[in-house]
Amino acid sequence: MKTTFRFALATAAAFAVTLGIGCSAQADQTTDKLKATLESRMGEATIKSIEKTPVPGLYEVNLGSQIVYSDATGNYVLIGDLVDTRSSRNITEARLSETNKIDFTKLPFENAVKVVKGNGSRKIAVFSDPNCPYCKQLESTLKSIDNVTVYTFLYPVLSPDSTAKSKSIWCSKDRGTTWEGWMLDHKAPTTAANCDTTAIDKNLKLGRSVNVTGTPTVFLADGRRLPGAVPADRLEKELSAAH
Repeated sequence: MKTTFRFALATAAAFAVTLGIGCSAQADQTTDKLKATLESRMGEATIKSIEKTPVPGLYEVNLGSQIVYSDATGNYVLIGDLVDTRSSRNITEARLSETNKIDFTKLPFENAVKVVKGNGSRKIAVFSDPNCPYCKQLESTLKSIDNVTVYTFLYPVLSPDSTAKSKSIWCSKDRGTTWEGWMLDHKAPTTAANCDTTAIDKNLKLGRSVNVTGTPTVFLADGRRLPGAVPADRLEKELSAAH
């Protein structure tokens, strides 16, 4: 493994934020002791919760932006995904999605670029950087998805040019058309960024508050998040489940 244990934990701690989700009410003495042990050994890492996993003797340690696993003593920690081979279900990914859920209805949609496809009955929110190749891949995927309203929160984190493009898109007369024109057809936005662009700053603050550590990050209407540029078949399945 190229990433060292210390670096991985430091990275997780740097991005970890408190979302108001406390430790399990059913935490027993083992988990309480394990939490104290790991907190004393993991430096700045913030442990949101510790719970038992389906694997005997293995505990889930939730750091917010990352889940790691520990034995009952805290002497050994595993970094990686836990997968149920019977169903091919990524337990780690599912748990992160569940524990990092947000209240979708409270998102400030007035700060997002709105694009309605079909009847727009289904809804998603996407944090996206205009220079992110995976964001462009997601936009291409969205072309095949119908009956959905997409709220894109411009989230320029890659470079100063990302900020410049985001502001130009935000100041354009038709934000949705300009956004898709750039992301899908490489038509660079040309509108001068002379309008009120405080929405971009608010998006950056919002993203940090809900633990958005990479782009694209997709939030479903039920508050769950999807990692990266998910393929069309999975996005369609998740949209149907959240609707």
